[in-house]
Amino acid sequence: MADIFDVVSDPTRREVMAALLERAVARDAAAGEISVGDLVERLGLSQPTVSKHLRVLRDHGLVTVREDGQHRYYRLDPAPLEDLEDWIRPYLEPSLDEEDVPLDDGRSAVFAAWSGADVGETIGRRAAESAHRVARTLPRTFRRRLFGRPR
Repeated sequence: MADIFDVVSDPTRREVMAALLERAVARDAAAGEISVGDLVERLGLSQPTVSKHLRVLRDHGLVTVREDGQHRYYRLDPAPLEDLEDWIRPYLEPSLDEEDVPLDDGRSAVFAAWSGADVGETIGRRAAESAHRVARTLPRTFRRRLFGRPR
């Protein structure tokens, strides 16, 4: 797990990953793939620099490559990031698996369920708050593509 932290800690690799993510969510993109040349042009970096960072990302399973003649097309593979998310999630939010989660009024979820209280509202509110937190952390361009332009 420590290796993936080293990989994503590099700002240039994060830029490469952001470009790959943007391509993955673009509706007109060809299967979420982008060529090295397109990445070089988009990021304003040299071809050797982009290739070096893509190699590190590929070695750690964060991207896949498809070769077509002399051209290489890269695609983001989110599986290692999902593993990272699963590992880090308990540190960011309280666990919903805990039996004695206090409600806003000081009662526990267990007591509320036993007494017939509607805990769905509390769970729904927490889910909505989490969704809003996630949406705020996405870069504006991704929010627009995923959720449409704000009105």
